[in-house]
Amino acid sequence: MLVFESVFYEIAALLAVAAVIGAIGVWLRQPLIVAFIAAGILVGPSGFEWVAASDQVDLLAKMGIALLLFVVGLKLDLHIIRTLGPVALATGLGQVLFTSIVGYLIAVALGMTPVTALYVAVALTFSSTIIIVKLLSDKKEIDALHGRIAVGFLIVQDIFVVLVMIGLTALGVGTSAESGGLGLEMLGVLIKGILMLALVALLMKYVLPRLTQHLAKSVELLILFAIAWAVLLASIGDALGFSKEVGAFLAGISLASTPFRETIGARLVGLRDFLLLFFFIDLGAGLEIATLGAQLEAAIILSLFVLIGNPLIVMVIMGVMGYRKRTGFLAGLTVAQISEFSLIMVALGLSLGHLEPETVGLVTLVGLITISGSTYMILYSHVLYERFAPWLGIFERKHPYREAAYAAPPEGSEDVIVLGLGRYGQNVSHILRQRGCEVLGVDFDPEIIRTMQRNGYAMLYGDAEDPEFLGTLPLNRVKWIVSTAPDRQVNLALLQGLRHHAYQGRVAVTAHSPANADLLKQAGADLVLRPFADAAKEAVDRLLSPNNKSDVVSVLNHQTDTH
Repeated sequence: MLVFESVFYEIAALLAVAAVIGAIGVWLRQPLIVAFIAAGILVGPSGFEWVAASDQVDLLAKMGIALLLFVVGLKLDLHIIRTLGPVALATGLGQVLFTSIVGYLIAVALGMTPVTALYVAVALTFSSTIIIVKLLSDKKEIDALHGRIAVGFLIVQDIFVVLVMIGLTALGVGTSAESGGLGLEMLGVLIKGILMLALVALLMKYVLPRLTQHLAKSVELLILFAIAWAVLLASIGDALGFSKEVGAFLAGISLASTPFRETIGARLVGLRDFLLLFFFIDLGAGLEIATLGAQLEAAIILSLFVLIGNPLIVMVIMGVMGYRKRTGFLAGLTVAQISEFSLIMVALGLSLGHLEPETVGLVTLVGLITISGSTYMILYSHVLYERFAPWLGIFERKHPYREAAYAAPPEGSEDVIVLGLGRYGQNVSHILRQRGCEVLGVDFDPEIIRTMQRNGYAMLYGDAEDPEFLGTLPLNRVKWIVSTAPDRQVNLALLQGLRHHAYQGRVAVTAHSPANADLLKQAGADLVLRPFADAAKEAVDRLLSPNNKSDVVSVLNHQTDTH
């Protein structure tokens, strides 16, 4: 065991270990949560035994949790729930309900007490917003229909977990009192909660908008106020009998209606992640390998339920609601792990005396298994879908009417199908239409589809990687198919799918590098578009045109003379 001379040296060593393990995690394409918990185990009693300054690490961990809840409240976009409406609420609440019930029965069957089983069951219901949004953003699927649905029911889960924490804290207060005063204590917590909500609502309406407008003259001062406000409300919430997390969450909601929420959130993400590092290190340092080994069988059973059962629950709900099996499958994979909130909740249960350390270790082990496994499931979601698609028909109605507005091929005489209507795709479509071509647009972002339809374009909802969707396109009457997505795998899948459907027309795909362009040419593309290279060439051609060449030369000569 190495004893450090000062807390500063110990923190420096913890950060160094976390950085090394984190680099290995990134190489393995794992979320840093897994790496940081592993780093905690390594420096804990089962490893180097370096964590001696537990009070300082615990303080930083609590600050990290408070900022996490603050940022969640800050980014709470109720507009997503309103726009997606029934599917976000039904999927979010339905998944929580069914997972809790089935998880509770499994936990009881594993020999847990009713209270422990309830904690474990609820912990299995939460999915990590941070991890899922990061993975979907990296895959550029955050605006796809399944991405929007996933974000919608994750928001529902975030609201639910805060309500659970409020209930647990109130229950903890009640159980700490004499049995005769249980109801009175819980009523007192409820009244204080209502008063706190009323105070925050008044501040949101009359004080915070003007105050943040004044503070925004200095971004540094605005960020300092946001941190102070988060920690202050976390402290008030704790003093009133709630948890610090609930107070910090309300602080985030109180600033979510201001025009500065994006700036505050973006600036605090780095600080939040840095401080959360200490929560996961502290959590890992409290675990012992021997204890985890004894719970491995239970952890595997619960992990299989999360990895397989949670996606199935989402697919059933979305299928009943009229979504295609592909949308349900891709959205379902996002709930195949438990969340950092699950770990926070069982840590709260431990502090309230409801749980034993072994239960915290069990849930942490389930978190390590499911977060690691689901990361690869989301990264390779399209490959998995192709593998399981033949057996997924039971999760789809005969007529998936929810996507009918986007999926019905319009009748017409299209000349070109443009796949991907981002900025580049919209410009391509606009110029094609100006040149007299009939264009059919395809995108997986419902908002883009509605916007383009308002502008008079024929549109379809779909994904170029979906081989079944390609079969629904009017391939026999179009001369060109243009993919504006620069992703190599998407374009390779498109070319393969078009060959499978015996498409006889020509295909243009997009690439950002010469290597990818050559590969796509070899794969059968008739034309490879390179937006940046083509735009640069056109710009130089225009600069050196007879009308502009003399002006450019004089400017260059002037710059040479001045240097």
